[in-house]
Amino acid sequence: MDLRANLQSPFMLRRGERALIPTGLFMELTPGYEAQIRPRSGLAYKHGITVLNSPGTIDSDYRGEIKVLLINHGEADFEISDGERIAQMVIAAHERISWESSAELGKSNRDAGGFGSTGTK
Repeated sequence: MDLRANLQSPFMLRRGERALIPTGLFMELTPGYEAQIRPRSGLAYKHGITVLNSPGTIDSDYRGEIKVLLINHGEADFEISDGERIAQMVIAAHERISWESSAELGKSNRDAGGFGSTGTK
């Protein structure tokens, strides 16, 4: 779903600035679910506006107002108006796991190969 700004007056997000933008939304998620906050592709492409901690996670025990952490990576200041679509939210199920210590990990084809280790094609 799209998230919209809930503002009393327009807000100017200056070039290089980050800000928490309120949405006016509050929710209660069922345990085992999270909300993921993601950028809107049009704002990112056209203006350089994106969600700074993308994807942002809202845990099921959070009860405060949903706010979106935006940053302006664009070349110009960007005015955000009340009701403007500023981000997207996806509700997703997740698993809980328990960790166990191990002195050794199983082998894989990739092993510890990191960035770029699988090639480009």
